[in-house]
Amino acid sequence: MAIGVGVQELLAGRYQLRELLGRGAMGEVWRASDQVLGRLVAVKLLRAEEAADAERFRLEAQTAARLNHPNVVGMYDFGSHHDQLYLVMELVDGWSLAQERALRGVLPPAEAAAVAAQAAAGLSAAHQQGVIHRDIKPANLMLATDRTVKVADFGIARFATADSTLTATGKILGTADYLAPERALGRSAQPASDVYSLGCVLYELLTGRPPFSGGTSLSVVQQHVSATPPPPSRLRPEIPQQLSELVLHLLAKDSANRPTAEQAADQLAGQDRTPRRHVTDGTALMSVPPTPAAPVPLTREAHTTTRHSRPRRGRKLASKAAFYGTGLAVFSAAMALGASLNSGDDDPAPSPSPTPVAATSAPPADAASTSTSPAAAPSTTTPLRERDDEERHERPGKNDKGKGKGRHAGH
Repeated sequence: MAIGVGVQELLAGRYQLRELLGRGAMGEVWRASDQVLGRLVAVKLLRAEEAADAERFRLEAQTAARLNHPNVVGMYDFGSHHDQLYLVMELVDGWSLAQERALRGVLPPAEAAAVAAQAAAGLSAAHQQGVIHRDIKPANLMLATDRTVKVADFGIARFATADSTLTATGKILGTADYLAPERALGRSAQPASDVYSLGCVLYELLTGRPPFSGGTSLSVVQQHVSATPPPPSRLRPEIPQQLSELVLHLLAKDSANRPTAEQAADQLAGQDRTPRRHVTDGTALMSVPPTPAAPVPLTREAHTTTRHSRPRRGRKLASKAAFYGTGLAVFSAAMALGASLNSGDDDPAPSPSPTPVAATSAPPADAASTSTSPAAAPSTTTPLRERDDEERHERPGKNDKGKGKGRHAGH
């Protein structure tokens, strides 16, 4: 039974709950069918224990309703049924980026850049509407089966011009592994804070680890403020230098030095055209057949030098001929032979070195079934939210979004 709603009962006389997709501190997410429009949707039911919970839920609906972009999970409806608040959202046929990384370990550089470019495009649309997400992380980025990336879960988002009271307790909302330095210092979130968090996500997709790690959330937060992460290309040499530098640009300590989400989307999209390094570690190399070069005529000096090498051979033969008593005749024959060999060396064959060309395969269309990359253990994310149990449901392999269902929506 859903929160306050019977499974056989139509929610608001319209939505039939079919399958539980996830459960967290804030509520539940169900796969449902819209009986009016005849489509599958995701329904999020609120477990409201405090007035602030209901306010936060209302804010999420209001925030998502302002956004209409292919890289943002769409909002369809919001209302109350028997005092039960609910959100009706786009149902994403796929999984979270956290689950993708847990399955594949790391992504090829070009594919990781393409994923981040789509996420940046979704964030750009949100920022243009004055919405700051404030909790960008792999668990809140959905990856559809057609490889479309969608930003989900605007549960702790805020408007850039609003003076939100939801954090009046003084607690920092977000996740330590992806928290921007200015937010770690207690300053207000800004669009550049989302860009920094996206940089942390991209760093993890490329290297298999967040830029900073530590035994406690406090140690991680301190590193975001004062430490510099190693360049991704140092941890994984096949990452193009230009992409590695772009990641560090996204992770600039000073928010004024980071690109906007729109700029980041453009720069990341251009990484597909970035020449990659030639590597021999796990990459097949094939040689381009050399093109025969035109014969190079020997100069007069070359002729002279070549001819000078023959008398030495003739003298050796002459000494042997003298030993056998036929010196003069053999010496003459040796000179004739030297002249013949000399004429055959006039056209030396060129031997250019072959040029290696890296042969790579296209990214898999369905990572869940075709990926051959070794699976790496999911990174340990340290939540700073007020509700720890909700964060545990959002982590790779432990969150509620997956549970083998194959269809998810941000929650």
